[in-house]
Amino acid sequence: MNRATSLPRSLRATGLALALAIAGCGGGDAPPTSPAAATDLAAPSRIEPWTLPPTLPGSASPSLAATPDGKLLLGWINSQKGRRHIFQFSTFAPDWGRWMHAMTTVAVGNSLFVNWADVPHLAATPDGALWAHWLQKSGEAPYAYDVVLTRSRDGGANWAPPVLAHDDGTRTEHGFVSLWPQGADALGVAWLDGRQTAAAVQGQDGHDHERDAGQGHGGGHAGEGAMTLRAAVFDAQLQPRAQAEIDAQVCDCCQTAVALTARGPLLVYRGRREGEIRDIQATRFDGSAWSTPQPVHDDGWMMPACPVNGPDVAADGEAVVVAWYTAAGGAPEVRIAASADAGGRFAAPVTLDRGEAVLGRVAVALDARQAWILWQREEAGRQSLWLSRRSPDLAIEHERIEIAAPRGEGRATGFPQLAVVGGVAHVVWTDVVAGAPNLVGVRVVPAG
Repeated sequence: MNRATSLPRSLRATGLALALAIAGCGGGDAPPTSPAAATDLAAPSRIEPWTLPPTLPGSASPSLAATPDGKLLLGWINSQKGRRHIFQFSTFAPDWGRWMHAMTTVAVGNSLFVNWADVPHLAATPDGALWAHWLQKSGEAPYAYDVVLTRSRDGGANWAPPVLAHDDGTRTEHGFVSLWPQGADALGVAWLDGRQTAAAVQGQDGHDHERDAGQGHGGGHAGEGAMTLRAAVFDAQLQPRAQAEIDAQVCDCCQTAVALTARGPLLVYRGRREGEIRDIQATRFDGSAWSTPQPVHDDGWMMPACPVNGPDVAADGEAVVVAWYTAAGGAPEVRIAASADAGGRFAAPVTLDRGEAVLGRVAVALDARQAWILWQREEAGRQSLWLSRRSPDLAIEHERIEIAAPRGEGRATGFPQLAVVGGVAHVVWTDVVAGAPNLVGVRVVPAG
């Protein structure tokens, strides 16, 4: 069960002048900004416990996604020693203020690949179907696994026979997936694809061998072949189309992220170019082809191994916000950048936080009134989870809050999740008590 001891210990507002708040709240179709509306944005939020469905000890790796009809899909993995891994989910209806069902199982088995940074996801399409993906071992090598995809027409009670998102047949790494609705009943899928690393991973005898022993997702991957970024669209019969290689060389194990803009889905990821420069790239899908990837910002971060710390993106019409981790300036930073043309161009980034305590692990959300950016810190063995509320152009910070102190260190707390529905931010993270992980949630409710 959730414990109140994981809830916020401090609440801080930035104390911005009212005139600045008014200037930052404009929106294309929003009603005229009034002093009352500006005051609401600048006023401190209220942090409430968000009671999650009962989960078993050992539950971690949360994912959180909003559906087209304003519900929230919460997924997680339960792993206990001596038992099979279980991929489960539940659906929350904010209008009703309750979970629509208890935990429901999507997949179970020892072959599920479980990794602290590479987690399963759920998504919904406008036709009411639910989609889910998970990772499944394909060989004995530590990072030989596939992306498995399935679809449900009855809210998750029954799932179609799963299919692979890719058809290369190599026993290499495939993961770090992003999902998005592509039209009424199809799903877009993007993932990191290791098929080009096959020659380096497989020996002449055809068997898998360990790759970059001792490092894995904490370091980088050895071998001549590069990790690639690929995508496809799956129809309601789980048949693929629009299969494409988007980028022939990307960072090996950083999360990808996608947001639906007025001009189509915008995908962001950590690239990898000559000299081991690992900056954030963006590309947009027009329904048939992907645009040439362009940097969100030329950080110039030279990093000899994967930092396992990918970007996140959110969109509202033409407005886009991207957040990411970098150490290009010599110290860890969380940077954020805004675009007013659906990701075609980005303004100069804003440094949200900087210093050795910054872990990154970012999440973002955006609507017509404001942007939310979530990130994680760790200092003297204590982790903290922070939320910044800003104007959509990021110029004004309305509030900065420490919303939780997750118990656990390093990788144990994983990547926190954020979703906003009806102006209320929902946050989920992994807490660790007596060595056992479980999920905790809060809601950040606007003043009034």
